[in-house]
Amino acid sequence: MDMTFGEKLKLLREEQELNQTELGMLLNMTQRKISYLERNQYEPSLQDIKAICSYFRISADYLLGF
Repeated sequence: MDMTFGEKLKLLREEQELNQTELGMLLNMTQRKISYLERNQYEPSLQDIKAICSYFRISADYLLGF
């Protein structure tokens, strides 16, 4: 079973030993937005995807499941 966007984001965050607030600060997002993204309750914008990929140095293809 493929991981969802939110599951991948949470895994990446936890691998860096960051909490949601810390990651939010690094990505210029709120803790609440990180929480919603991780629970797949919020659709990430293109800007969100770019920020996450840039910070974690991953491809959008990986993050989006392509």
